Amino acid sequence: MGDSPGWEGTLLWLGATVIAALTARALLGRIGLPSILGYLLLGIVLRVADRQWGLLSSNSYEAFHFLAALGLFALLFKVGLKSNLRGLLGQLRRAAGVWTGDVLLSGALGFVTAYLLLGFEPIPSAVVAVALTATSVGVSVAVWQNAGALDTPDGQLLTDVAELDDMTGIALMALLFSLLPAIHGGSDRALWPLVGTTVGLVLLKLAVVIAVCAVFSRYLERPITRTLFHSLDLPGPMVGVAAIGMLVAALAAVLGLSLAIGAFLAGLAFSRDPKEHQLASSFEGLYEFFSPFFFIGIGLNVDPDVAARGLGYGLPLLLAAYLGKQLGVFLTAWFTTPAAAAALLGLSMVPRAEIALVIMQRGRDLGDWAVPAEAFGAMVVVSAGTCALAPLALHPLLRRWKGREADGDK
Repeated sequence: MGDSPGWEGTLLWLGATVIAALTARALLGRIGLPSILGYLLLGIVLRVADRQWGLLSSNSYEAFHFLAALGLFALLFKVGLKSNLRGLLGQLRRAAGVWTGDVLLSGALGFVTAYLLLGFEPIPSAVVAVALTATSVGVSVAVWQNAGALDTPDGQLLTDVAELDDMTGIALMALLFSLLPAIHGGSDRALWPLVGTTVGLVLLKLAVVIAVCAVFSRYLERPITRTLFHSLDLPGPMVGVAAIGMLVAALAAVLGLSLAIGAFLAGLAFSRDPKEHQLASSFEGLYEFFSPFFFIGIGLNVDPDVAARGLGYGLPLLLAAYLGKQLGVFLTAWFTTPAAAAALLGLSMVPRAEIALVIMQRGRDLGDWAVPAEAFGAMVVVSAGTCALAPLALHPLLRRWKGREADGDK
């Protein structure tokens, strides 16, 4: 690691990284692959290059880590902002069966694979299991949109189940990472009372933050948003909204939850506003700038020494990630959906990106006892593999399915 004084070199590397990220996004977009692959690879290349030639100073690492935290905020704030909680509750009956099946099977297969097949300890196996419950529907939505299938009943079911998956992953993350320190440090005799106390405390903290968000959303959000949009030119209103979101995220972190939970709840507080689409579009610039740094930071945290071992661990987990969503969705969706559509829904739910990597990064921050380097590297492989393979397989299958649907309507 370099030790050059000042921030000039840091600005140089940050500027070069942003240009490289934009280039990777453009190149991958041309071949139908998600930009997250380029961001992860860029972070890994930076780590390897720094190890070889000492390119990055301590200031540079500090800046990358700070921007990664802002990227995490941007990712989860957007997830909350785009969530239609009222509409989702209205569709809950239709989506609940599919959601329950894919979450339970994905988590179970993840734990069994990590614990029994790969030999991880119970705590890392539990972290992997929770990470695999989430999905990254944004990777598949573009393919459905290009095929003109997103507005179909099956396309709507896809988005509803994916939202439920993300919310489940976030809720499980909140509980898991509040319990893990107590489980890791507690004795077997006092474990269950400790778990009960911890769960109660977590639920109390969540209730406080949710109550703050609910009061803000019900009584303050619309007047503040209306004032911002009437008194400031763009992008001023969105900067104000983002600042409020950061305050809520910081409150959640201070209470011992996490920045990710607070960012999601803050976005959810703004999601009920009729101006949500305007908020989301104006937030896009901040999102596009900061969100890549989260994935670049993930790549920077991949140790080159364990990268090869991570690949060996990652392939069995990649298979578990595929089967968990594919079978979990198919076996529950085919009762109400044709088999071909159910299989497409399962394949569309396979990608793991934002929430899964947030969960693994939080575990890695706790130490090797929570997420060892091999498990972290394996989940990076899972994320890259599922985000690359699923859309490549989905595109021709979805086009063929749409063709059969059109022939059936004639």
